[in-house]
Amino acid sequence: MKLKILAFEKRKWYNKRDMKKILTYFKPYRWQSLLGPLFKLLEATFELLVPFVVAMIVDKGFGASVNGSYPFADKGYVVKMCLLLAAFGLVGLAFSVTAQYFSARAATGVSARVRSDLFKKLQTFSYKDIDGMGEATMLTRMTSDVDKMQTGINLFLRLLLRSPFIVFGALVCACIIDPTSFGVFGGTILVLAIVVYAVMFICMPLYKKTQARLDDVLLSTRENLSGARVLRAFCKEGDERELFEKRNEELTKEKKFVAGIAAITNPLTYVLVNIGIILLLWTGAIRVDNGLLSQGKVIALYNLMGQILIELIKLANLIVTVAKAAASAERIEAVLKMQSSLQLVEDEKREEDEFIVFDKVSVRYIEGAENALSDLSFSVKRGETVGVIGGTGSGKTTLVNLIPHFYDVSEGQVRVNGHDVRDCSVQEQLRTRVGMVPQKAKLFKGTIRENLLWGKEDATDEELMTAIKLAQAEEVVKEKGGLDAPVEQGGKNFSGGQKQRLTIARALVRNPEILVLDDSSSALDYATDAALRKGIRALNTTVFVVSQRTASVRDADKIIVLDEGKAVAIGTHEELLSSCEVYREIYVSQYGEIGEVSA
Repeated sequence: MKLKILAFEKRKWYNKRDMKKILTYFKPYRWQSLLGPLFKLLEATFELLVPFVVAMIVDKGFGASVNGSYPFADKGYVVKMCLLLAAFGLVGLAFSVTAQYFSARAATGVSARVRSDLFKKLQTFSYKDIDGMGEATMLTRMTSDVDKMQTGINLFLRLLLRSPFIVFGALVCACIIDPTSFGVFGGTILVLAIVVYAVMFICMPLYKKTQARLDDVLLSTRENLSGARVLRAFCKEGDERELFEKRNEELTKEKKFVAGIAAITNPLTYVLVNIGIILLLWTGAIRVDNGLLSQGKVIALYNLMGQILIELIKLANLIVTVAKAAASAERIEAVLKMQSSLQLVEDEKREEDEFIVFDKVSVRYIEGAENALSDLSFSVKRGETVGVIGGTGSGKTTLVNLIPHFYDVSEGQVRVNGHDVRDCSVQEQLRTRVGMVPQKAKLFKGTIRENLLWGKEDATDEELMTAIKLAQAEEVVKEKGGLDAPVEQGGKNFSGGQKQRLTIARALVRNPEILVLDDSSSALDYATDAALRKGIRALNTTVFVVSQRTASVRDADKIIVLDEGKAVAIGTHEELLSSCEVYREIYVSQYGEIGEVSA
């Protein structure tokens, strides 16, 4: 067999700052990403012209000082210049709104595509990957992190070029008005740049740390909401409150610390710029007194310094926001670059009599840990029913999840119809042929019909009702009001047994070649369970029944008895009662003595 690994990589979390993956999402919005900053630059250009117009109004419109008074030299000129300022404002407003439109379009578009791909990426992960990452972490990535990234992109496109352009443009304009003021402007900008960069350098890793703390808070919240009944039954509310308070306090402490550092930016910026303004006015007043500079030019220089102050404050806030966005983007990038631990191979089909083959299969979830399954070998013919029984943690669910390739084997091979389940050419086709009824019954918000159509999208009402009857769920559907009866989130308006019967019906609608019932009748009474087993036996389907009850597996063609991940025996009910101590102990614990149990 020629084995070619197509998509297997040990999970990495990519701590280095590599945003290449995120940048690819800007491609469909490249024009918006260019036009947003461009219109902001046009707005900034008109803003830089305002101090020159103000200087002309003061120097030419009001005239020079005569005995301490400033008579109007040209009232018409002043009105004309004021109208010009108004025109600049209107044009600048138009450019600003246009820039905001393009920036927001790019930011929301990129974020929507990232969120969509995060969701798609989650669906490619193996159960092992999902267990390792955790639901709370993934939810934080898709909500808080994406929102922070969107805000950062929006501000980045609007201010990244505008603010530096205003700052350095004001410096150039100041040199044009009065070259001697270059030292004051240049020194102020240099000191402020050092302060802003230092704050960004300190805050960047701290924002990543606060997001990790947010994961913990979300985890506590999610566990308490989903497990509210269990918590109250065991009177653990106080313990959970203490744990939540601890995690919330840690998050608050981290946020206060980083916010305190970030908060230094604005006062420092104000102090430094105002020192620059004081120096500018002091030197300007001396030069005006000596006749080297006009009053209008001093006002223009003051306006330019004020523009620098405003833009540097904006830039400082932008740096903080972008630092948060970059930290969130790195966390998103880590998930997008994470490869599924599932192995995909190219494998030639084997000609063999058996439909399903487990060939010396071993499974371990973490490298170096003990095996969940060890050296498991058996075969199943098409149409056979296989029972899987064993104690808690013996590997029953792991075994059946290997058939549709939800977990990977660490050693050995699982083959279905002669194909390795890892074969990339048949994997999707394989999963459409398997009807899975998981250990925990799960219904989705909608209607009974919508939930059942997951099994087969184009199923008719007749097909749905056939599956419902076979799953012993006809009374449930009638009681709730028919196929269009509502299903609340998580199926909260159904009992455990009702949910189990409907999830079995959902799997049967598909008319699967392989049906996996993973302890899916645990909430059913014995009579309903027996009727269900009788109906399923009439199907031409290969069935795997995982159960704690010997009554649920006794009629199987073969029963696999697991103990600590090993198959201690494989045989029929009668064979195992006489030869397998583990199976016999399970049977006796349920019925008290060896004897026939009616179906």
